[in-house]
Amino acid sequence: MKTLFAGYCLLSLATCATIHAQQLERNQDIPLPQVRVGGHTVFPRSGVEATEDIGVRSHTNFKIFVPAGRDENGFADSEVHANGTAASTASPVSGYYAETPASLACLYGLASAVAYCNPATLSKSDDASGGSKAIAIVDAYDYPTAWSDLKAYSSKFGLPDPTSSTFAVTWAGTKPSPDPDCVNVSGWQCWATESATDIEMAHAAAPHAHIYLVEAASNSYTDLFAAVAKAVTLVKAAGGGEVSMSWGGSEWSTESSEDWRFNQSKVVMFAATGDVEGTGYPAVSPNVVAVGGTTVTRSPYTLDFEQEITWEDGGGGVSLYESRPSYQKNLAGELSGRGIPDVAADSNPRTGAWIYDSYENNYAGMSQPWNIIGGTSVATPLWAGIVNHSGSFSTSSAAELSLIYSTPASSSYARDYRDITYGTCGYYDGWYAQKGWDPCTGNGSSIGKAGK
Repeated sequence: MKTLFAGYCLLSLATCATIHAQQLERNQDIPLPQVRVGGHTVFPRSGVEATEDIGVRSHTNFKIFVPAGRDENGFADSEVHANGTAASTASPVSGYYAETPASLACLYGLASAVAYCNPATLSKSDDASGGSKAIAIVDAYDYPTAWSDLKAYSSKFGLPDPTSSTFAVTWAGTKPSPDPDCVNVSGWQCWATESATDIEMAHAAAPHAHIYLVEAASNSYTDLFAAVAKAVTLVKAAGGGEVSMSWGGSEWSTESSEDWRFNQSKVVMFAATGDVEGTGYPAVSPNVVAVGGTTVTRSPYTLDFEQEITWEDGGGGVSLYESRPSYQKNLAGELSGRGIPDVAADSNPRTGAWIYDSYENNYAGMSQPWNIIGGTSVATPLWAGIVNHSGSFSTSSAAELSLIYSTPASSSYARDYRDITYGTCGYYDGWYAQKGWDPCTGNGSSIGKAGK
């Protein structure tokens, strides 16, 4: 694949110096310590895959970012402002930030353009009217506080409250039990956090879409595929929409026999490429829109948006078992199989989003329902919401993918997509971002409602 990935763009020293000088000029009176820095990433138990799980059980695709001086137990409600900053200068997370619905809407063109898309100053999106028809979220196990948590999240960020006509929890078969790891390991290291991330990101991007949380009995592919079938039925009944699947696992030799499940009329299927290097299923299915990850870089002086680059831990590459689909025919001839991702969005936990999950997230007698979450589980429902918000409603995943891959060749590409050309990803950081499609960020991220 030498010809496809040989060239990549690095910022020149002059460009870097210019950016730095502009930030200093704009913010010369703002001391660096105003923004808290440092921390580490937690890979949750629900995301760990054993060898015997491959082709049998799926896993979550989120990670937790823990700021310096904190632990993964989360933040109290009083510590998080609606604009994403700490509640007071006395707080141990004073000056720290995470992405909010308003900053994400600004970054990805779902609201009127605001300079710098700063999460510390944007308190509410000016476009809370987007979204219609349905988005179905498929996850494993029961999430008992789904309704109250979505309501709390919406209230904090000025989104429409969920109602019986805009949010419902359902399941395939009988109602499942909660994930036992929510109690046994940590309230943040289980499938409840996956569900919270999925529904909140979808609601943030498409606040008036009817969101269904379809709960599978377990994280086995058998149970998850049953829930996918239920999700498809619900979306079709609503007149069309999207299904978001933020889970996945390593590829296996007979995986293509499951691809038919995602070839559905009136439904566009989205799947996360994963939070580790390489390819996984169902993201490599030719019948889904595979969503990869990016990093949103911000000024350490002000939190102003600078640029979007790769996330080196995101999944991507060329499938081991799936053939190259027709919509990728214009990619280089060396691409022997299905290449992923197709599109991408913010996933780096260090530039993650505020997520609210109160289920089993109580420590030392205090509720700590907020945390900073990243991973392609942020990007996937976000993209489902972006496409829903666009209002185009493709007739199938195939139609949506044809639209995505026809856009780079058109004059509207620079208007509709942010082509990410800086950074690396993959095993040994062996893939490079480049102009057009690449295995780090696909065709790029969204900067508007058109071309979706």
